[in-house]
Amino acid sequence: MLKLETKYRLFALVIATAVAMPCTFAQQSSRPAKRQPTGTSNKRPVRAETPDDTAALIAKAETAMQKQEFAGAEVLLKKALEKNPKDFQAWFDLGYVYNATERRAEAIEAFKSSVAAKPDVFESNLNLGLTLASAGQREEAVAALRRATELKPTANPAEGHARAWLSLGRLLAEQDPAPALAAFNKASQLTPKDPEPHLSAGETHERQKNYPAAEAEYRRALELAPDSPDATIGLANVATASGNYPKAEQMLRKYIASSPKSGGAHILLGRVLAAQNKSDEARQELEAGLVLEPADTSALRELAAIDLKAKKYPAAEERLRLLVQQSPEDAELRRDYGTSLLGQQKYAEAQAELLRAVKLKPDDGETHGQLALAASNNKDYNLALAALNARTKYLPDTPGTYFLRATVLDHLGDKKQATENYKQFLAVANGKYPDQEWQARHRLIAIDPEQKKR
Repeated sequence: MLKLETKYRLFALVIATAVAMPCTFAQQSSRPAKRQPTGTSNKRPVRAETPDDTAALIAKAETAMQKQEFAGAEVLLKKALEKNPKDFQAWFDLGYVYNATERRAEAIEAFKSSVAAKPDVFESNLNLGLTLASAGQREEAVAALRRATELKPTANPAEGHARAWLSLGRLLAEQDPAPALAAFNKASQLTPKDPEPHLSAGETHERQKNYPAAEAEYRRALELAPDSPDATIGLANVATASGNYPKAEQMLRKYIASSPKSGGAHILLGRVLAAQNKSDEARQELEAGLVLEPADTSALRELAAIDLKAKKYPAAEERLRLLVQQSPEDAELRRDYGTSLLGQQKYAEAQAELLRAVKLKPDDGETHGQLALAASNNKDYNLALAALNARTKYLPDTPGTYFLRATVLDHLGDKKQATENYKQFLAVANGKYPDQEWQARHRLIAIDPEQKKR
């Protein structure tokens, strides 16, 4: 059976590497996504005095940029740089144009040239760091963002510095959580009404399994932004990871009430309900999520697991057939598919599927046990016995395996071994399996020499 996935990040900030724009939430439905440094800034540094013709070219280029006429702006900026190759503003604007037209490598070089021409400009260092981060050049990005935190922004210094600290923290969070948390704290001090530093800090604490601290940060974010989806989902994640499923359920239902079209939220709620053994409700939520997120195979897999547990074998078979077609080398899927067939007494088909599962994962005792059941019902007693013997290498015997082995040996005519296994079964059954116990006693009367002597 599938285990509950306690982490299910629905939202993550994404980098806007083209034009400067506010960060947006992007729905995520399969795995956690780390928060990223925010996109490039459109705040331009104040230009020092330049020759009039260069300044005029830059001014025209910036007018074109405002109209998103980037091709024309690029021509003008390159002309300006021919006249003054050290103009940091022209390099900065050219970097912005390259980002806007999805030429990241060229943007990095342009921002580097801007910083080289005038190293003490906040905006140039910030945009260089953000662009390097979006390109995965972590060490250089960290260095540039650290420099930015030490410089004075042209306008709105608190907001600018907060953005630099927040971006730096997000870049550090996964590998260096302590300095990342310090950076988020700096950002929250500079912009105390912004929930983003608290959301990022919450996620960092959550990744470190410091759930009380994560909860405190998410709650602070929710106080600042009561409609924040990330804060609500963060609290649900923390509650789920802490095993507080009723609390997680409460948070998710609250979120879904305001965002019923969120497939990811329905799927996460389904998982939380399944963890509380609320199978029918879990099935409803997972199915609702799959309508909205039809490509989410993990949800389909969990639905199949719920159906198997509830012995709804036809429904499980239908779901598992699709999953096996998509992942034919997945031994667990093959096993569960075979189990769904076995539950419908499709013994030949079940045996074939379980044989495939055993070949894919020979050390799975549970699969060997299911194969033994299928083979026995299919009257392939030699295979059933071999599967039972293989199972004992990985799992201890149970009353069920003792009884099955006894009946298989009985069919094969091995009365001595069958007698021994019937006796072992009766020794551990303790009245829990009355039908099988009755059968075992009567078979012992028929095949056990000691019983005949009495």
